[in-house]
Amino acid sequence: MDALTIDGFAFCRRGELREGEFKVAELKRLAGEAVDGSGMLGWSVRGGSDLHGNPKLELSVSGSVRLMCQRCLASYAFDIDSQSTLILAKDEESIDALEELLDDDSVDVIAGNRVFGIAELIEDEALLALPIAPRHEACPDAESLKALAKDTEKSSPFAVLKNIKPSR
Repeated sequence: MDALTIDGFAFCRRGELREGEFKVAELKRLAGEAVDGSGMLGWSVRGGSDLHGNPKLELSVSGSVRLMCQRCLASYAFDIDSQSTLILAKDEESIDALEELLDDDSVDVIAGNRVFGIAELIEDEALLALPIAPRHEACPDAESLKALAKDTEKSSPFAVLKNIKPSR
Protein backbone atom coordinates (compact mmCIF):
# COMPACT_ATOMS: atom_id res chain seq x y z
CA MET A 1 0.00 0.00 0.00
CA ASP A 2 1.18 3.53 -0.68
CA ALA A 3 1.29 6.33 1.88
CA LEU A 4 -2.19 7.55 0.93
CA THR A 5 -3.87 4.14 1.20
CA ILE A 6 -4.51 2.46 4.54
CA ASP A 7 -5.97 -0.77 5.87
CA GLY A 8 -8.71 0.87 7.94
CA PHE A 9 -8.96 -1.82 10.61
CA ALA A 10 -5.18 -2.28 11.07
CA PHE A 11 -4.68 1.50 11.09
CA CYS A 12 -7.20 1.84 13.94
CA ARG A 13 -5.87 -1.17 15.85
CA ARG A 14 -2.32 0.25 15.81
CA GLY A 15 -3.46 3.80 16.64
CA GLU A 16 -1.58 5.22 13.66
CA LEU A 17 -1.44 8.86 12.59
CA ARG A 18 -0.96 10.30 9.11
CA GLU A 19 -0.74 14.00 8.30
CA GLY A 20 -0.15 16.04 5.22
CA GLU A 21 -1.37 18.64 2.77
CA PHE A 22 -3.27 18.52 -0.50
CA LYS A 23 -3.55 21.25 -3.07
CA VAL A 24 -7.21 21.94 -3.84
CA ALA A 25 -6.39 21.30 -7.51
CA GLU A 26 -5.37 17.71 -6.63
CA LEU A 27 -8.86 16.91 -5.33
CA LYS A 28 -11.01 16.87 -8.48
CA ARG A 29 -14.47 16.96 -6.90
CA LEU A 30 -13.48 19.77 -4.54
CA ALA A 31 -11.75 21.68 -7.34
CA GLY A 32 -14.99 21.38 -9.32
CA GLU A 33 -16.84 23.25 -6.56
CA ALA A 34 -14.15 25.92 -6.27
CA VAL A 35 -13.61 28.97 -8.47
CA ASP A 36 -10.06 27.82 -9.13
CA GLY A 37 -7.62 25.21 -7.91
CA SER A 38 -5.71 27.54 -5.62
CA GLY A 39 -5.57 26.84 -1.91
CA MET A 40 -4.23 24.13 0.35
CA LEU A 41 -5.84 21.76 2.81
CA GLY A 42 -3.93 20.50 5.81
CA TRP A 43 -5.20 17.19 7.15
CA SER A 44 -4.65 14.49 9.71
CA VAL A 45 -6.12 11.02 10.17
CA ARG A 46 -5.73 9.24 13.49
CA GLY A 47 -6.79 5.67 14.17
CA GLY A 48 -8.04 4.33 17.48
CA SER A 49 -11.06 2.77 19.12
CA ASP A 50 -14.12 4.15 20.86
CA LEU A 51 -15.33 3.31 24.39
CA HIS A 52 -17.02 0.15 23.05
CA GLY A 53 -13.87 -1.06 21.29
CA ASN A 54 -15.10 -0.20 17.79
CA PRO A 55 -12.42 0.98 15.35
CA LYS A 56 -12.58 4.71 14.71
CA LEU A 57 -10.90 7.27 12.49
CA GLU A 58 -10.58 10.87 13.63
CA LEU A 59 -10.31 13.25 10.68
CA SER A 60 -9.18 16.85 10.78
CA VAL A 61 -9.21 19.10 7.72
CA SER A 62 -8.35 22.80 7.57
CA GLY A 63 -7.50 25.23 4.83
CA SER A 64 -9.00 27.61 2.34
CA VAL A 65 -11.01 27.15 -0.85
CA ARG A 66 -12.03 29.92 -3.26
CA LEU A 67 -15.80 29.88 -3.82
CA MET A 68 -18.15 32.12 -5.78
CA CYS A 69 -20.57 34.25 -3.79
CA GLN A 70 -24.12 33.53 -4.92
CA ARG A 71 -25.17 37.13 -4.16
CA CYS A 72 -22.53 39.23 -5.90
CA LEU A 73 -20.83 36.56 -8.07
CA ALA A 74 -17.38 37.56 -6.82
CA SER A 75 -14.95 34.95 -5.55
CA TYR A 76 -13.97 34.79 -1.90
CA ALA A 77 -11.87 32.59 0.36
CA PHE A 78 -13.89 30.12 2.41
CA ASP A 79 -12.04 28.71 5.41
CA ILE A 80 -12.54 25.05 6.23
CA ASP A 81 -11.91 23.85 9.78
CA SER A 82 -13.58 20.49 10.21
CA GLN A 83 -13.17 17.56 12.56
CA SER A 84 -15.16 14.36 12.47
CA THR A 85 -15.13 10.88 13.92
CA LEU A 86 -15.89 7.86 11.76
CA ILE A 87 -16.68 4.51 13.37
CA LEU A 88 -15.86 1.55 11.15
CA ALA A 89 -18.53 -1.15 10.87
CA LYS A 90 -17.54 -4.64 9.73
CA ASP A 91 -19.77 -4.37 6.63
CA GLU A 92 -22.72 -2.48 5.14
CA GLU A 93 -25.26 -4.72 6.89
CA SER A 94 -24.01 -3.89 10.38
CA ILE A 95 -24.03 -0.07 9.99
CA ASP A 96 -27.62 0.45 11.20
CA ALA A 97 -27.20 -1.83 14.22
CA LEU A 98 -23.99 -0.07 15.22
CA GLU A 99 -25.57 3.38 14.81
CA GLU A 100 -28.48 2.30 17.01
CA LEU A 101 -26.11 0.88 19.63
CA LEU A 102 -23.98 4.04 19.74
CA ASP A 103 -26.93 6.48 19.61
CA ASP A 104 -24.49 9.37 19.12
CA ASP A 105 -25.09 12.02 16.44
CA SER A 106 -21.54 13.33 16.78
CA VAL A 107 -20.08 10.26 15.04
CA ASP A 108 -20.74 8.73 11.65
CA VAL A 109 -20.70 5.01 11.05
CA ILE A 110 -19.31 3.80 7.74
CA ALA A 111 -18.47 0.39 6.34
CA GLY A 112 -14.86 -0.39 7.13
CA ASN A 113 -12.49 -1.49 4.43
CA ARG A 114 -9.06 -3.02 4.16
CA VAL A 115 -8.22 -0.40 1.51
CA PHE A 116 -9.09 3.20 2.36
CA GLY A 117 -7.92 6.07 0.22
CA ILE A 118 -6.98 8.94 2.53
CA ALA A 119 -7.42 11.51 -0.26
CA GLU A 120 -11.05 10.45 -0.73
CA LEU A 121 -11.77 10.66 3.01
CA ILE A 122 -10.24 14.14 3.21
CA GLU A 123 -12.01 15.31 0.06
CA ASP A 124 -15.36 14.01 1.38
CA GLU A 125 -14.80 15.85 4.66
CA ALA A 126 -13.94 19.10 2.85
CA LEU A 127 -16.97 18.82 0.55
CA LEU A 128 -19.28 18.28 3.53
CA ALA A 129 -17.87 21.45 5.13
CA LEU A 130 -18.76 23.65 2.14
CA PRO A 131 -21.88 25.80 2.35
CA ILE A 132 -24.86 24.87 0.18
CA ALA A 133 -25.15 28.45 -1.08
CA PRO A 134 -21.77 30.15 -0.68
CA ARG A 135 -21.86 33.89 -0.02
CA HIS A 136 -19.95 36.66 1.68
CA GLU A 137 -21.15 37.70 5.11
CA ALA A 138 -21.34 41.18 3.60
CA CYS A 139 -20.66 41.59 -0.10
CA PRO A 140 -17.77 43.99 -0.73
CA ASP A 141 -19.60 46.52 -2.93
CA ALA A 142 -23.30 46.29 -2.14
CA GLU A 143 -24.12 49.79 -3.46
CA SER A 144 -22.79 49.13 -6.96
CA LEU A 145 -24.66 45.81 -6.94
CA LYS A 146 -27.91 47.62 -6.14
CA ALA A 147 -27.25 50.11 -8.95
CA LEU A 148 -26.50 47.27 -11.35
CA ALA A 149 -29.71 45.51 -10.37
CA LYS A 150 -31.69 48.72 -10.89
CA ASP A 151 -30.14 49.26 -14.33
CA THR A 152 -30.96 45.73 -15.40
CA GLU A 153 -34.56 45.79 -14.19
CA LYS A 154 -36.95 45.62 -17.09
CA SER A 155 -39.58 48.27 -17.12
CA SER A 156 -43.10 47.15 -17.61
CA PRO A 157 -44.49 47.73 -21.10
CA PHE A 158 -47.55 49.16 -19.36
CA ALA A 159 -45.56 51.76 -17.42
CA VAL A 160 -46.17 54.37 -20.13
CA LEU A 161 -49.92 54.01 -19.65
CA LYS A 162 -49.79 55.62 -16.22
CA ASN A 163 -48.80 58.91 -17.86
CA ILE A 164 -51.75 58.96 -20.27
CA LYS A 165 -54.63 61.03 -19.04
CA PRO A 166 -58.07 59.91 -20.00
CA SER A 167 -59.86 62.28 -22.39
CA ARG A 168 -63.41 63.35 -21.69
